[in-house]
Amino acid sequence: MSGRPAGTRPSSAELDARDPLAAYRSRFLGADDPAVVAYLDGNSLGRPVATVPARLAEFVEGAWGDRLIRSWDESWMDEPTRVGDRLGRVVLGAAPGQVVVGDSTSVLLYKLLRAAAAARPDRREVVVDRDNFPTDRYLLEGVAGECGLTVRWVEADPDGGVTADDLAPALGPDTAFVLLSHVAFRSGHVADGAALTALVHDAGALVVWDLSHSAGSVEVALDAWGADLAVGCTYKYLNGGPGSPAFAYVRADLLPDLQQPLWGWMGHADPFAMGPGYEPAPGIRRMLTGTPPVLAMQPLQAMLDLIEEAGMAAVRAKAMALTEHAVALADERLATYDVRLASPRDPAQRGAHVMLEHPAFREVTALLWQRGVVPDFRPPAGLRVGLSPLSTSFAEVERGVDAVADALAEITASSGRGPSS
Repeated sequence: MSGRPAGTRPSSAELDARDPLAAYRSRFLGADDPAVVAYLDGNSLGRPVATVPARLAEFVEGAWGDRLIRSWDESWMDEPTRVGDRLGRVVLGAAPGQVVVGDSTSVLLYKLLRAAAAARPDRREVVVDRDNFPTDRYLLEGVAGECGLTVRWVEADPDGGVTADDLAPALGPDTAFVLLSHVAFRSGHVADGAALTALVHDAGALVVWDLSHSAGSVEVALDAWGADLAVGCTYKYLNGGPGSPAFAYVRADLLPDLQQPLWGWMGHADPFAMGPGYEPAPGIRRMLTGTPPVLAMQPLQAMLDLIEEAGMAAVRAKAMALTEHAVALADERLATYDVRLASPRDPAQRGAHVMLEHPAFREVTALLWQRGVVPDFRPPAGLRVGLSPLSTSFAEVERGVDAVADALAEITASSGRGPSS
Protein backbone atom coordinates (compact mmCIF):
# COMPACT_ATOMS: atom_id res chain seq x y z
CA MET A 1 0.00 0.00 0.00
CA SER A 2 1.27 3.45 -0.79
CA GLY A 3 1.84 5.89 2.07
CA ARG A 4 0.32 9.36 2.08
CA PRO A 5 1.35 12.49 4.00
CA ALA A 6 -0.36 13.00 7.35
CA GLY A 7 -2.48 16.07 7.90
CA THR A 8 -3.88 16.28 4.36
CA ARG A 9 -7.42 15.24 5.24
CA PRO A 10 -9.94 15.86 8.03
CA SER A 11 -9.45 14.14 11.36
CA SER A 12 -11.88 11.54 12.65
CA ALA A 13 -13.28 14.09 15.09
CA GLU A 14 -13.90 16.57 12.28
CA LEU A 15 -15.58 13.93 10.14
CA ASP A 16 -17.84 12.90 13.01
CA ALA A 17 -18.68 16.54 13.78
CA ARG A 18 -19.92 17.21 10.27
CA ASP A 19 -21.55 13.78 9.69
CA PRO A 20 -25.29 14.38 9.11
CA LEU A 21 -26.02 10.83 10.29
CA ALA A 22 -23.88 10.94 13.45
CA ALA A 23 -26.88 11.08 15.79
CA TYR A 24 -28.12 7.68 14.59
CA ARG A 25 -25.25 5.96 16.40
CA SER A 26 -26.98 6.55 19.75
CA ARG A 27 -30.04 4.68 18.48
CA PHE A 28 -28.28 1.32 18.62
CA LEU A 29 -27.69 -0.78 21.72
CA GLY A 30 -24.09 -0.94 22.92
CA ALA A 31 -22.75 1.72 20.57
CA ASP A 32 -20.82 3.35 23.43
CA ASP A 33 -19.99 0.22 25.42
CA PRO A 34 -16.40 0.79 26.64
CA ALA A 35 -15.72 -2.94 26.38
CA VAL A 36 -16.17 -2.73 22.60
CA VAL A 37 -13.40 -0.44 21.39
CA ALA A 38 -14.37 -0.77 17.73
CA TYR A 39 -17.06 -2.93 16.18
CA LEU A 40 -15.96 -3.54 12.60
CA ASP A 41 -18.16 -6.52 11.78
CA GLY A 42 -21.50 -4.94 10.96
CA ASN A 43 -21.32 -6.63 7.58
CA SER A 44 -21.71 -9.97 9.37
CA LEU A 45 -24.06 -9.04 12.22
CA GLY A 46 -25.48 -5.57 12.75
CA ARG A 47 -26.03 -4.06 16.19
CA PRO A 48 -29.57 -4.22 17.58
CA VAL A 49 -31.65 -1.07 17.21
CA ALA A 50 -32.35 0.43 20.63
CA THR A 51 -36.13 0.17 20.21
CA VAL A 52 -36.04 -3.60 19.65
CA PRO A 53 -36.41 -4.74 23.30
CA ALA A 54 -39.57 -2.65 23.76
CA ARG A 55 -40.87 -3.70 20.34
CA LEU A 56 -40.42 -7.37 21.15
CA ALA A 57 -41.98 -6.97 24.59
CA GLU A 58 -44.98 -5.23 23.06
CA PHE A 59 -45.32 -8.01 20.49
CA VAL A 60 -45.10 -10.75 23.11
CA GLU A 61 -47.54 -9.07 25.49
CA GLY A 62 -49.97 -7.86 22.83
CA ALA A 63 -50.21 -9.58 19.45
CA TRP A 64 -49.00 -12.89 20.88
CA GLY A 65 -49.89 -12.85 24.58
CA ASP A 66 -53.23 -11.05 24.32
CA ARG A 67 -54.57 -11.84 20.87
CA LEU A 68 -53.01 -15.31 20.67
CA ILE A 69 -53.89 -17.29 17.54
CA ARG A 70 -56.36 -14.59 16.48
CA SER A 71 -53.34 -12.53 15.36
CA TRP A 72 -52.90 -14.83 12.37
CA ASP A 73 -56.24 -13.64 11.00
CA GLU A 74 -55.74 -10.07 12.18
CA SER A 75 -52.23 -9.43 10.81
CA TRP A 76 -49.69 -12.23 10.81
CA MET A 77 -50.77 -13.98 7.61
CA ASP A 78 -49.87 -10.83 5.66
CA GLU A 79 -46.68 -10.04 7.57
CA PRO A 80 -44.28 -11.68 5.04
CA THR A 81 -45.65 -9.64 2.15
CA ARG A 82 -46.33 -6.46 4.15
CA VAL A 83 -42.75 -6.35 5.43
CA GLY A 84 -41.55 -7.42 1.99
CA ASP A 85 -43.31 -4.51 0.31
CA ARG A 86 -41.77 -2.07 2.76
CA LEU A 87 -38.32 -3.57 2.32
CA GLY A 88 -38.77 -3.29 -1.44
CA ARG A 89 -39.76 0.37 -1.22
CA VAL A 90 -37.18 1.55 1.35
CA VAL A 91 -34.14 -0.52 0.38
CA LEU A 92 -34.47 -2.57 -2.81
CA GLY A 93 -36.05 -0.30 -5.40
CA ALA A 94 -38.94 -2.73 -5.89
CA ALA A 95 -42.62 -1.98 -6.41
CA PRO A 96 -45.20 -3.74 -4.20
CA GLY A 97 -46.05 -7.38 -4.69
CA GLN A 98 -42.54 -8.59 -5.57
CA VAL A 99 -40.75 -9.13 -2.23
CA VAL A 100 -41.50 -11.64 0.50
CA VAL A 101 -39.75 -12.21 3.84
CA GLY A 102 -39.29 -15.69 5.30
CA ASP A 103 -36.96 -18.71 5.44
CA SER A 104 -33.17 -18.45 5.50
CA THR A 105 -31.10 -17.00 2.66
CA SER A 106 -29.96 -20.48 1.67
CA VAL A 107 -33.51 -21.88 1.48
CA LEU A 108 -34.81 -18.94 -0.52
CA LEU A 109 -31.80 -19.03 -2.84
CA TYR A 110 -32.40 -22.73 -3.46
CA LYS A 111 -36.03 -21.98 -4.33
CA LEU A 112 -35.02 -19.25 -6.77
CA LEU A 113 -32.31 -21.32 -8.46
CA ARG A 114 -34.63 -24.28 -8.97
CA ALA A 115 -37.37 -21.96 -10.22
CA ALA A 116 -34.96 -20.30 -12.65
CA ALA A 117 -33.82 -23.67 -13.99
CA ALA A 118 -37.43 -24.77 -14.49
CA ALA A 119 -38.23 -21.52 -16.30
CA ARG A 120 -35.59 -22.30 -18.97
CA PRO A 121 -36.12 -26.06 -19.47
CA ASP A 122 -34.40 -26.26 -22.84
CA ARG A 123 -31.15 -24.67 -21.63
CA ARG A 124 -28.44 -26.77 -20.00
CA GLU A 125 -25.85 -24.36 -18.56
CA VAL A 126 -25.73 -22.18 -15.43
CA VAL A 127 -23.14 -19.52 -14.63
CA VAL A 128 -21.46 -18.35 -11.42
CA ASP A 129 -18.12 -16.78 -10.52
CA ARG A 130 -15.48 -18.73 -8.61
CA ASP A 131 -15.16 -16.04 -5.94
CA ASN A 132 -18.85 -15.91 -5.07
CA PHE A 133 -19.91 -16.67 -1.51
CA PRO A 134 -19.42 -20.39 -0.75
CA THR A 135 -23.09 -21.14 -0.04
CA ASP A 136 -24.07 -19.57 -3.37
CA ARG A 137 -21.59 -21.75 -5.22
CA TYR A 138 -22.49 -24.88 -3.29
CA LEU A 139 -26.22 -24.42 -3.85
CA LEU A 140 -25.74 -23.72 -7.55
CA GLU A 141 -23.61 -26.85 -7.94
CA GLY A 142 -26.25 -28.84 -6.07
CA VAL A 143 -29.07 -27.54 -8.25
CA ALA A 144 -27.00 -28.21 -11.36
CA GLY A 145 -26.51 -31.80 -10.20
CA GLU A 146 -30.21 -32.26 -9.48
CA CYS A 147 -31.26 -30.85 -12.83
CA GLY A 148 -28.51 -32.27 -15.03
CA LEU A 149 -27.02 -28.86 -15.82
CA THR A 150 -23.42 -27.85 -16.55
CA VAL A 151 -21.75 -25.15 -14.47
CA ARG A 152 -19.82 -22.48 -16.35
CA TRP A 153 -17.33 -20.68 -14.11
CA VAL A 154 -16.49 -16.98 -14.43
CA GLU A 155 -12.97 -15.90 -13.52
CA ALA A 156 -12.87 -12.37 -12.06
CA ASP A 157 -10.29 -10.22 -10.30
CA PRO A 158 -10.38 -11.37 -6.64
CA ASP A 159 -9.59 -7.80 -5.52
CA GLY A 160 -12.54 -6.61 -7.60
CA GLY A 161 -15.55 -8.50 -8.90
CA VAL A 162 -17.47 -9.62 -11.94
CA THR A 163 -17.54 -7.17 -14.85
CA ALA A 164 -19.25 -7.35 -18.22
CA ASP A 165 -15.95 -8.38 -19.81
CA ASP A 166 -15.65 -11.27 -17.35
CA LEU A 167 -19.23 -12.44 -17.76
CA ALA A 168 -19.77 -12.16 -21.52
CA PRO A 169 -17.60 -15.16 -22.57
CA ALA A 170 -19.56 -17.47 -20.25
CA LEU A 171 -22.93 -16.62 -21.77
CA GLY A 172 -24.55 -18.25 -24.75
CA PRO A 173 -27.73 -19.76 -26.19
CA ASP A 174 -27.58 -22.61 -23.67
CA THR A 175 -27.38 -20.39 -20.57
CA ALA A 176 -30.41 -20.91 -18.30
CA PHE A 177 -29.49 -18.53 -15.50
CA VAL A 178 -26.63 -16.60 -13.91
CA LEU A 179 -26.03 -16.20 -10.17
CA LEU A 180 -24.25 -12.98 -9.13
CA SER A 181 -23.55 -11.08 -5.93
CA HIS A 182 -24.17 -7.34 -6.07
CA VAL A 183 -21.42 -6.68 -3.51
CA ALA A 184 -18.60 -9.24 -3.40
CA PHE A 185 -18.37 -10.75 0.08
CA ARG A 186 -14.57 -10.70 0.06
CA SER A 187 -13.43 -7.58 -1.83
CA GLY A 188 -16.53 -5.42 -1.39
CA HIS A 189 -16.67 -4.71 -5.14
CA VAL A 190 -20.03 -3.33 -6.29
CA ALA A 191 -21.23 -4.93 -9.51
CA ASP A 192 -23.05 -2.93 -12.17
CA GLY A 193 -26.54 -4.33 -11.62
CA ALA A 194 -28.15 -2.74 -14.65
CA ALA A 195 -25.37 -3.56 -17.12
CA LEU A 196 -24.90 -7.17 -16.04
CA THR A 197 -28.65 -7.80 -15.98
CA ALA A 198 -28.93 -6.45 -19.54
CA LEU A 199 -26.04 -8.64 -20.64
CA VAL A 200 -27.69 -11.76 -19.23
CA HIS A 201 -31.02 -10.84 -20.82
CA ASP A 202 -29.31 -10.39 -24.19
CA ALA A 203 -28.37 -14.07 -23.94
CA GLY A 204 -32.01 -14.98 -23.21
CA ALA A 205 -31.17 -16.09 -19.67
CA LEU A 206 -32.36 -15.13 -16.19
CA VAL A 207 -30.23 -13.48 -13.50
CA VAL A 208 -30.41 -14.19 -9.77
CA TRP A 209 -28.90 -11.46 -7.59
CA ASP A 210 -27.58 -12.06 -4.07
CA LEU A 211 -27.98 -8.76 -2.21
CA SER A 212 -26.74 -9.94 1.18
CA HIS A 213 -23.80 -7.51 1.35
CA SER A 214 -25.59 -4.57 -0.26
CA ALA A 215 -29.12 -4.41 1.19
CA GLY A 216 -29.09 -1.56 3.68
CA SER A 217 -25.67 -0.17 2.76
CA VAL A 218 -25.68 0.29 -1.03
CA GLU A 219 -28.51 1.65 -3.13
CA VAL A 220 -30.27 -1.13 -5.04
CA ALA A 221 -32.74 -0.60 -7.90
CA LEU A 222 -34.12 -4.01 -8.82
CA ASP A 223 -37.03 -2.74 -10.91
CA ALA A 224 -34.87 -0.21 -12.74
CA TRP A 225 -32.25 -2.87 -13.48
CA GLY A 226 -34.92 -5.16 -14.90
CA ALA A 227 -33.70 -7.82 -12.45
CA ASP A 228 -35.43 -11.20 -12.57
CA LEU A 229 -34.85 -12.72 -9.13
CA ALA A 230 -33.00 -11.66 -5.99
CA VAL A 231 -32.33 -12.87 -2.47
CA GLY A 232 -30.63 -11.46 0.60
CA CYS A 233 -30.24 -11.77 4.34
CA THR A 234 -31.43 -9.26 6.95
CA TYR A 235 -28.92 -9.70 9.78
CA LYS A 236 -26.08 -7.66 8.26
CA TYR A 237 -26.84 -4.03 7.34
CA LEU A 238 -30.55 -4.57 8.02
CA ASN A 239 -29.83 -5.40 11.69
CA GLY A 240 -32.49 -8.08 12.01
CA GLY A 241 -30.49 -10.14 14.51
CA PRO A 242 -28.80 -13.56 14.35
CA GLY A 243 -30.68 -15.88 12.02
CA SER A 244 -33.25 -13.26 11.07
CA PRO A 245 -35.36 -14.23 8.03
CA ALA A 246 -34.19 -13.55 4.51
CA PHE A 247 -36.08 -11.98 1.60
CA ALA A 248 -36.80 -12.99 -1.97
CA TYR A 249 -37.67 -10.80 -4.95
CA VAL A 250 -39.40 -12.01 -8.11
CA ARG A 251 -40.16 -9.57 -10.93
CA ALA A 252 -43.92 -9.18 -11.26
CA ASP A 253 -44.28 -10.48 -14.82
CA LEU A 254 -42.43 -13.70 -13.95
CA LEU A 255 -44.64 -14.59 -11.01
CA PRO A 256 -47.60 -16.22 -12.83
CA ASP A 257 -45.44 -18.93 -14.36
CA LEU A 258 -42.61 -19.28 -11.82
CA GLN A 259 -42.70 -22.56 -9.93
CA GLN A 260 -40.62 -22.99 -6.80
CA PRO A 261 -39.77 -26.53 -5.65
CA LEU A 262 -40.78 -26.56 -1.97
CA TRP A 263 -44.54 -26.80 -1.94
CA GLY A 264 -46.06 -26.05 1.44
CA TRP A 265 -49.35 -24.96 2.85
CA MET A 266 -48.39 -21.28 3.28
CA GLY A 267 -47.62 -21.03 -0.43
CA HIS A 268 -50.96 -22.54 -1.39
CA ALA A 269 -53.70 -20.46 -2.99
CA ASP A 270 -56.00 -21.41 -0.10
CA PRO A 271 -53.89 -22.49 2.89
CA PHE A 272 -56.85 -23.50 5.04
CA ALA A 273 -58.63 -25.55 2.41
CA MET A 274 -56.34 -28.47 3.29
CA GLY A 275 -57.14 -29.88 -0.14
CA PRO A 276 -55.70 -32.94 -1.88
CA GLY A 277 -53.46 -31.10 -4.36
CA TYR A 278 -51.16 -28.10 -4.47
CA GLU A 279 -52.22 -24.92 -6.22
CA PRO A 280 -49.69 -22.07 -5.90
CA ALA A 281 -50.86 -18.79 -4.47
CA PRO A 282 -51.11 -15.89 -6.89
CA GLY A 283 -48.25 -13.42 -6.68
CA ILE A 284 -45.20 -13.46 -4.43
CA ARG A 285 -46.90 -15.59 -1.73
CA ARG A 286 -46.16 -18.64 -3.87
CA MET A 287 -42.54 -18.35 -2.68
CA LEU A 288 -43.60 -19.27 0.86
CA THR A 289 -43.54 -22.84 2.14
CA GLY A 290 -44.11 -23.21 5.88
CA THR A 291 -45.21 -20.96 8.73
CA PRO A 292 -43.33 -17.65 8.45
CA PRO A 293 -41.14 -16.46 11.37
CA VAL A 294 -43.30 -13.50 12.39
CA LEU A 295 -41.56 -12.91 15.73
CA ALA A 296 -38.16 -12.77 14.00
CA MET A 297 -39.38 -10.08 11.58
CA GLN A 298 -39.83 -7.48 14.33
CA PRO A 299 -36.18 -6.31 14.73
CA LEU A 300 -35.89 -5.89 10.94
CA GLN A 301 -38.83 -3.50 10.98
CA ALA A 302 -37.10 -1.35 13.61
CA MET A 303 -34.10 -0.97 11.30
CA LEU A 304 -36.34 -0.15 8.34
CA ASP A 305 -37.71 2.71 10.45
CA LEU A 306 -34.21 4.19 10.73
CA ILE A 307 -33.23 3.65 7.10
CA GLU A 308 -36.45 5.19 5.85
CA GLU A 309 -35.90 8.19 8.12
CA ALA A 310 -32.28 8.67 7.04
CA GLY A 311 -32.78 7.78 3.36
CA MET A 312 -30.75 5.22 1.41
CA ALA A 313 -28.87 7.92 -0.53
CA ALA A 314 -27.52 9.35 2.74
CA VAL A 315 -26.73 5.87 4.05
CA ARG A 316 -24.76 5.10 0.90
CA ALA A 317 -22.86 8.40 1.10
CA LYS A 318 -21.86 7.62 4.71
CA ALA A 319 -20.75 4.10 3.72
CA MET A 320 -18.43 5.50 1.06
CA ALA A 321 -17.03 8.09 3.45
CA LEU A 322 -16.36 5.45 6.12
CA THR A 323 -14.55 3.08 3.76
CA GLU A 324 -12.56 5.99 2.30
CA HIS A 325 -11.49 6.90 5.84
CA ALA A 326 -10.56 3.30 6.60
CA VAL A 327 -8.43 3.01 3.46
CA ALA A 328 -6.67 6.32 4.12
CA LEU A 329 -5.86 5.28 7.70
CA ALA A 330 -4.60 1.90 6.50
CA ASP A 331 -2.40 3.65 3.93
CA GLU A 332 -0.89 5.81 6.65
CA ARG A 333 -0.57 3.37 9.53
CA LEU A 334 -0.34 -0.13 8.11
CA ALA A 335 1.83 0.34 5.01
CA THR A 336 5.02 -0.18 7.00
CA TYR A 337 3.84 -3.75 7.70
CA ASP A 338 3.19 -4.43 4.00
CA VAL A 339 -0.56 -4.68 4.49
CA ARG A 340 -2.26 -4.90 1.11
CA LEU A 341 -5.61 -3.43 0.10
CA ALA A 342 -7.66 -6.23 -1.48
CA SER A 343 -10.65 -4.05 -2.37
CA PRO A 344 -11.27 -1.46 -5.09
CA ARG A 345 -9.59 1.84 -4.24
CA ASP A 346 -12.43 3.91 -5.68
CA PRO A 347 -15.04 4.27 -2.88
CA ALA A 348 -17.84 4.30 -5.46
CA GLN A 349 -16.77 0.78 -6.45
CA ARG A 350 -16.87 -0.52 -2.85
CA GLY A 351 -19.75 -1.54 -0.64
CA ALA A 352 -19.54 -0.83 3.09
CA HIS A 353 -16.58 -3.06 3.85
CA VAL A 354 -12.88 -3.11 3.05
CA MET A 355 -10.61 -6.14 2.78
CA LEU A 356 -7.00 -5.87 3.97
CA GLU A 357 -4.47 -8.68 3.61
CA HIS A 358 -1.41 -9.72 5.61
CA PRO A 359 0.00 -13.19 6.45
CA ALA A 360 -0.39 -12.53 10.19
CA PHE A 361 -4.04 -11.47 10.12
CA ARG A 362 -5.39 -14.74 11.55
CA GLU A 363 -3.30 -14.14 14.69
CA VAL A 364 -4.07 -10.42 14.62
CA THR A 365 -7.83 -11.02 14.52
CA ALA A 366 -7.72 -13.35 17.53
CA LEU A 367 -5.72 -10.75 19.48
CA LEU A 368 -8.05 -7.92 18.46
CA TRP A 369 -11.13 -9.78 19.67
CA GLN A 370 -9.52 -10.16 23.09
CA ARG A 371 -9.06 -6.38 23.17
CA GLY A 372 -12.59 -5.44 22.18
CA VAL A 373 -11.83 -4.71 18.52
CA VAL A 374 -14.04 -6.86 16.30
CA PRO A 375 -13.33 -7.25 12.57
CA ASP A 376 -13.52 -10.67 10.96
CA PHE A 377 -10.94 -12.90 9.32
CA ARG A 378 -11.41 -14.41 5.89
CA PRO A 379 -8.90 -17.05 4.72
CA PRO A 380 -6.26 -17.15 3.57
CA ALA A 381 -5.01 -13.78 4.86
CA GLY A 382 -7.87 -11.29 4.86
CA LEU A 383 -9.05 -8.95 7.60
CA ARG A 384 -12.47 -7.63 6.66
CA VAL A 385 -13.43 -4.22 8.06
CA GLY A 386 -17.22 -3.91 7.96
CA LEU A 387 -18.65 -0.44 8.54
CA SER A 388 -22.37 -0.19 9.21
CA PRO A 389 -23.23 3.39 8.18
CA LEU A 390 -25.83 4.29 10.81
CA SER A 391 -24.02 2.78 13.80
CA THR A 392 -20.32 3.28 13.01
CA SER A 393 -18.40 6.49 13.74
CA PHE A 394 -15.26 7.74 12.05
CA ALA A 395 -13.45 7.73 15.40
CA GLU A 396 -14.38 4.07 15.83
CA VAL A 397 -12.75 3.29 12.48
CA GLU A 398 -9.56 5.04 13.59
CA ARG A 399 -9.47 3.17 16.90
CA GLY A 400 -9.84 -0.06 14.99
CA VAL A 401 -7.05 0.64 12.49
CA ASP A 402 -4.73 1.76 15.29
CA ALA A 403 -5.45 -1.48 17.14
CA VAL A 404 -4.56 -3.46 13.99
CA ALA A 405 -1.25 -1.58 13.79
CA ASP A 406 -0.49 -2.28 17.46
CA ALA A 407 -1.29 -5.99 17.08
CA LEU A 408 0.84 -6.26 13.94
CA ALA A 409 3.73 -4.57 15.74
CA GLU A 410 3.56 -7.11 18.57
CA ILE A 411 3.18 -10.15 16.38
CA THR A 412 5.87 -9.22 13.89
CA ALA A 413 8.26 -8.31 16.73
CA SER A 414 7.69 -11.64 18.51
CA SER A 415 8.26 -13.54 15.28
CA GLY A 416 11.42 -11.66 14.45
CA ARG A 417 9.84 -10.03 11.40
CA GLY A 418 10.01 -6.31 11.95
CA PRO A 419 8.15 -3.71 9.86
CA SER A 420 9.56 -2.97 6.43
CA SER A 421 11.58 0.19 6.10
